[in-house]
Amino acid sequence: MVEWLVAPLRFAFMVRGLIAAIAVGVLCSAVGAFVILRGMTFIGDALAHSILPGVAIGFISIGKGDRRGLFWWAMGTAILVALGMGWISERTRFREDAAIGIVFAGMFALGIALISTVRGFSVDLVHFLFGNVLGISNYDLILIGAFGSSVLLLLFLLYKELVLVSFDITLARTLRIRAPLYRYLLFVIIAITVVLSLQTVGIGLMLAMLVTPASTAQLLTKRLPAMLFVGALLGAIAGVVGLYLSFYWGIASGAAIVLVSIFFFLCALIASLRHRMLRFLRPN
Repeated sequence: MVEWLVAPLRFAFMVRGLIAAIAVGVLCSAVGAFVILRGMTFIGDALAHSILPGVAIGFISIGKGDRRGLFWWAMGTAILVALGMGWISERTRFREDAAIGIVFAGMFALGIALISTVRGFSVDLVHFLFGNVLGISNYDLILIGAFGSSVLLLLFLLYKELVLVSFDITLARTLRIRAPLYRYLLFVIIAITVVLSLQTVGIGLMLAMLVTPASTAQLLTKRLPAMLFVGALLGAIAGVVGLYLSFYWGIASGAAIVLVSIFFFLCALIASLRHRMLRFLRPN
């Protein structure tokens, strides 16, 4: 058993992958809790797909050899798209989900159009679609650490304001809290989280990583602080277990991490339903 646990750690790429998977699991779970509170589960998927134009333009401008440059193109695009979604939903009569859908569809179509003009991009695109956590470098870890810790620090420092804006924006305005500012900030935080997580789970699985651990924690606890802690713990465990399954079973690492998260959710759901049934059947 000890050898089974230690063997993957002899490879530097596995150690880097485990660190990244744990960090991304914690980050996605913490930010995902606010996504669920706001009823914005669609935004993670939308932002992940909306960065395609930025990635394509970066690929055309700097070439596929400079993957560091592609990260900054993706980050800049994600933040601009997030601010655009917030602006459309606030300045027009569109609901938030409608604004997200419009921007998502437009940006995704533009990304596909740009990608179709570039030869040789399809191979590199696979990493964005399905993730490549085992290909994470020391530079990537520095980026994840710097941006991830900044996001968690913002969530800690602005916890009360973000919670109030998420639960009751009318009350926030009554208390003279600058609700639009924190709303835009939350959009930017989600955008940063999405970009940091793409290399771990990819575009196709980003939404699951953002929503599943937080949803599992919501089934297990009723208080938000506990939900944040439990979700972060489950996200980190899913990252580690998923990466070990990927190493020994030869399956895609991003898919393995998400499947472990889904398994945790199903277990929590069954336990929750069983608890409710027992309470219903228990005589008064």
